Amino acid sequence: MGIEIERKFLVCDASWRTHIKQSQPMAQGYLAASPGTTVRVRVAGAEAFLTLKGPVKELARAEFEYAIPVEEAREMLALFCEGHRLEKVRHEVEVGEHLWEIDEFTGENQGLIVAEVELASADEAFVRPRWLGAEVSGMPRYYNSQLVVRPFACWSEAEQRGEVSCRE
Repeated sequence: MGIEIERKFLVCDASWRTHIKQSQPMAQGYLAASPGTTVRVRVAGAEAFLTLKGPVKELARAEFEYAIPVEEAREMLALFCEGHRLEKVRHEVEVGEHLWEIDEFTGENQGLIVAEVELASADEAFVRPRWLGAEVSGMPRYYNSQLVVRPFACWSEAEQRGEVSCRE
């Protein structure tokens, strides 16, 4: 079993784009989602994964991830994830000692850009880049499993506008 500890933030400007190390399109869908538990299939370039995640407790959650054949993952997405899929481009940006994963959503979640950093402990210090906006860790509507149910395009203008401001 692996434990994932991550913090998630909105992105408030495009200055991070000049520091991209790598970008990769991803398609993912949810085979099962209940409060606190998800089973996800993801195709990321020439690789695919089946991932099980447990409930979040103080930024940490159990995570099991298994490589699976890409063609089988595509079949699972088509057969089992209709209406429970999303697409995004994941960009990697190094800041200080950490690798940030910046997800730029497409389709019904177009316009939403979220940055995540994985940490060794919940209280680990990290450099906060200037493009980092409000923290949304632990806010369920920003979970990918929730974005397939209620996409960003369905949020009110006030919700969309109110959530993207930068820190002062």
